[in-house]
Amino acid sequence: MTTTTGPDATDLPRLPFPRHDVLELPPLFDRLRERSPITPVRTPAGDVAWLVTGYDEARALFADDRLGRSHPEPERAARISDSMIFGGPSGDSPETERANHTLMRRLLAPAFSARRMRRLSGHVAELVARQLDVVEAAGPGADLHELFCFPLPVLVICELLGVPYDDREEFRRWSGELGLLHDRPRAEAAAQALFAYVRGLVDRKDDEPGEDVLSDFAALGSAPEQRDRLAALGAGLLFAGHETTVGRIDTGTVLLLDRPGEWAALAADPERAPGAVEEVLRLAVPSGGNGGIPRYAHADVDIAGVHIPAGDAILLAPGAANRDPRHFDGATGFDAGRKSSHLAFGHGPYFCVGASLARVELTEVFRALPARFPSLRLAVPRTELELRSDVLTGGLRALPVTWGRS
Repeated sequence: MTTTTGPDATDLPRLPFPRHDVLELPPLFDRLRERSPITPVRTPAGDVAWLVTGYDEARALFADDRLGRSHPEPERAARISDSMIFGGPSGDSPETERANHTLMRRLLAPAFSARRMRRLSGHVAELVARQLDVVEAAGPGADLHELFCFPLPVLVICELLGVPYDDREEFRRWSGELGLLHDRPRAEAAAQALFAYVRGLVDRKDDEPGEDVLSDFAALGSAPEQRDRLAALGAGLLFAGHETTVGRIDTGTVLLLDRPGEWAALAADPERAPGAVEEVLRLAVPSGGNGGIPRYAHADVDIAGVHIPAGDAILLAPGAANRDPRHFDGATGFDAGRKSSHLAFGHGPYFCVGASLARVELTEVFRALPARFPSLRLAVPRTELELRSDVLTGGLRALPVTWGRS
């Protein structure tokens, strides 16, 4: 096996790579993959990490129990960025990390059960229709991001968790600051505010229970330490449960509008939506400032001719892996009938627990949006659309659209 050792060179490619199109990844991802599916890079923080751009390699490493988010010596671990969430290692040790992750999955399983998702699905369709009424009332030139792409996931996560929708502007601000890549003190302050807010909601559910996740959490017990853990989990759900989906609706809409034939096909047959959603998940990448999802090697790993020493940082890049031509025929093309699975939600034990909710929302969005607005198009050139590159979840700052006759 050919071995590549950890580099000390100063000429390594440094993340984030320049991105000039909201629909295309930086070309350097492809060039690096052609050289090797696992290659050393410098992180935005200036440290060295292994960037994984190959599909087979990323899939294998997502499922590899020798990798995790913790590091045996956190103070010596490579830093990814100044992000509070993905900026560096988290957790105490590989052993406690696995135990805590298993507990978290067990606590969250009822929240995303098939029964709950089925019950939610019909209501999501109603919420989609209601928000599309708002867009239609605003008229051509509306900002779809502000009137639809943002409020819809917020409405859904509020319903699921039992969070008052009227509080959305507060937790929108906290969520946006929590996801900042370059201002850790501000992100930490936002995290504390969001936690305190959700902790108060969980306590209120003792007297005002409902059919929602935070009520389920409240029923699990009232010991302060347990409540704190559950509130932290709820705050994480509130953040991730809307921020990530907003970006997918933003960029997924642009992706489909860039393919008028696909938009017209969805408008004519909304039942094509589930297949289209899988391609949206594969191709529409709303973020990318960090370069990938961080892991740390808990033991030496040899893969694809590369030796990764224990303790090294690894960045799994699903957006690049999902365009790997070694795995996907016509990798950059849109094929709603494609059978190959993507890595948008990860793989293995860390597979995104909210994947079923995201699919429910995206399916209802792309079932209804083209049908309601078959002539929808961008109101500005695509080059004028701006990704939120300063936050972890990305997405667009605005999405001006129009419809009707040209």
